[in-house]
Amino acid sequence: MINDDAWYAKHGITLHKGVKVTAIDRKRRLVRSETGVETQYDRLLLATGSKSRFLPVPGRDLEGVIGFRDIHDVEYMLRVAGGGKNTVVIGGGLLGLEAANGLAKQGMSVTVVHHSAYLMNRQLDRPAADLLKQAMEGIGIQFRLKANTEALLGETHVKAVRFVDGIEIPADLIVMAVGIAPNVDLAKSAGIYCEQGIVVNDTLQTFDPRIYAVGECVQHRKQLFGLVAPVFEQAKVCANHLAEFGIARYENSVNSTKLKVTGIDLFSAGQFQGGEATEDMTFQDPERGIYKKRVVKDNRIKGAVLFGDTIDGAWYFQLMREGADISAFREHILFGQSQIGDVGHGAENKAANLPDTAEVCGCNGVCKGEVVKAIIGQKLFTLEEVRKHTKASASCGSCTGLVEQILASTLGGDYSTAPSKKPMCGCTAFTH
Repeated sequence: MINDDAWYAKHGITLHKGVKVTAIDRKRRLVRSETGVETQYDRLLLATGSKSRFLPVPGRDLEGVIGFRDIHDVEYMLRVAGGGKNTVVIGGGLLGLEAANGLAKQGMSVTVVHHSAYLMNRQLDRPAADLLKQAMEGIGIQFRLKANTEALLGETHVKAVRFVDGIEIPADLIVMAVGIAPNVDLAKSAGIYCEQGIVVNDTLQTFDPRIYAVGECVQHRKQLFGLVAPVFEQAKVCANHLAEFGIARYENSVNSTKLKVTGIDLFSAGQFQGGEATEDMTFQDPERGIYKKRVVKDNRIKGAVLFGDTIDGAWYFQLMREGADISAFREHILFGQSQIGDVGHGAENKAANLPDTAEVCGCNGVCKGEVVKAIIGQKLFTLEEVRKHTKASASCGSCTGLVEQILASTLGGDYSTAPSKKPMCGCTAFTH
């Protein structure tokens, strides 16, 4: 839950829960609910999200075939999970792999089916994907790559998956993680122009200038959105215009990806595959399972892939977004921020040298400056206090280490000399 009821009341927002809007009357400028209640608007914002996309194959409507979108999907997985049962996850992208990991932890035998020759092909290059596959096989997950599903088999409940090559594998549960389908029915019924999603311009306006849209329901410059970070950015641009400042534009900025699988560190951002006139700078240590790649053009980072050691991900991402010239420290760029000039050594210094505009928590759109301001202004000393006030690291937790580094660098001696207030791990003597 992003905000509780008290938050809406405090900010003067009237919240209607459990109410479905069934129609938009653009001429009279009102929305109508399924119970017939009508509400006027001067400006309307659509944030109807998306639903799971299902492969158009026979058997997709069988019991036991689900998407991975909401709490109901998760509750269903938990009900059917158990030792000896077989799960097939169709889709080897970010969401599919996180679902596979969670189901494996519940004691299920998990097979991931992916149409491409390697995993996460939209976020990774082949070397990083091979390391990822090896790491996930180590936790018991099986893979079938370059596999195309022909049909899901069963009478009322799914029993197996059949591929186009005729091979069948058993399945008590099938999770479809093959993309999203924007929820556009409400907009279409109101005559708002839609293609795959609700088409918006750089100010997040639809073809009706009084109606805006943000999130997974929109299509901007032919692109759809399935990650949180760009949605937060869209919301900020849209809010800027609704508040009548009218100066912000959304231009499909660079986004980063992290995999939330325990024990696997992975970071990807930008044009990681390279392109015309780009250079690839790579570092590999197979024994330690470390792979680092930077794609550089005109001495500016255009993309990055990190596997096994992602501590510098936020720094690379900031250099990428700023278009910073790296010529002064190009020869050291592969070895991280601690090797650059007088930046110093250690993770704490890396956090200290990030600019205030650097994104810390992609899930909640929190920048370093917001975290530092909260620590100083609210006199925060622990990770839990920072989470409560900023939401940084409160969702997937992959930025927990970076938030602690910012705590340490901001508080200095107050942090290091107050161990009783430091967030401790319950099973070790260390912090998270």
